[in-house]
Amino acid sequence: MSPTEKKAVPLEFEQPLALLAQQIEALEKQLAENQSPDLDLDLARLHEQYDVLKRSLYSNLRAIDHLALARHPQRPYTRDYFQRWDAQWIEVHGDRKGADDAAMVCGLINFGEVRAVVLGTQKGRTLRDKQHCNFGMPQPEGYRKALRLFHHAQKFSLPIVTLIDTPGAYPGMTAEEHNQAEAIAVNLLELAGLTVPVIAVVTGEGGSGGALAIGVANRILMLEHSVYSVISPEGCASILWRSADKVSEACQAMKMTAREILSLGVADEVIEEPLGGAHHDYDAAARNVQAVLVRHIKELSRLSPAQLKAHRQGKFRKIGSFVEG
Repeated sequence: MSPTEKKAVPLEFEQPLALLAQQIEALEKQLAENQSPDLDLDLARLHEQYDVLKRSLYSNLRAIDHLALARHPQRPYTRDYFQRWDAQWIEVHGDRKGADDAAMVCGLINFGEVRAVVLGTQKGRTLRDKQHCNFGMPQPEGYRKALRLFHHAQKFSLPIVTLIDTPGAYPGMTAEEHNQAEAIAVNLLELAGLTVPVIAVVTGEGGSGGALAIGVANRILMLEHSVYSVISPEGCASILWRSADKVSEACQAMKMTAREILSLGVADEVIEEPLGGAHHDYDAAARNVQAVLVRHIKELSRLSPAQLKAHRQGKFRKIGSFVEG
């Protein structure tokens, strides 16, 4: 995609690309006012430099760069994916116990001939939306709404797809008063015992128990620039080094990027994103995720209910390395 086709907010490490894109835009305006073979050659040369720099830049990203992309404010969120997968998807509201948490979006969707229960965290786009969605940090009511959908899928033998993009469960006073820890623990228990296919996709930031509460799945997929960790790098740096300046070191030490999580055996597949990140092309990103999801749903659907349950429990028992004394 041309740098002038879509105005994406440049991140710190993308500044060289942004400067080159500005030069291209200025030259295109000059060319529109004054047709010149020399300007055409200069423009072609700049476009070539831009493409080469872009491919080089995104093939040598640091862990903290992946984190920045995972948190990009223009990154597609759960509703963006659902709308592109099925414009007629049906949203389900409320936990049937008194509240509807906007940070957790749940519904029913058709992937062509494949029907599924879908749910995911939603961060919000505008400031008002972010506040309404609590910046993507679900309250206990959000996890209980997800639990309601788990039971629905179990009752009607539907596969479950979860999209994870959250810094973690909301740690505030109201969440503690409404028993956040219990809500997450119940979801972990119920997910482990389901006899339908469960697939989790980390689309952005997978943080702590807030992500795990909808992430106990037969298959864990991660977008190329997503991250998955038990704590935020900022929290890790404050604990280990007591310094906010050590966030980059924390990112590196935590092995939180998609390729690293795959090599550790936690993730099952990394889904490629459009060059530069999913925020550059929502449609392409949604198509990539859908194709991989449908493939995994069909593979898991060949297993019996008992095999699906055993497969999911066995997967999590194998995660991690240990030495017996």
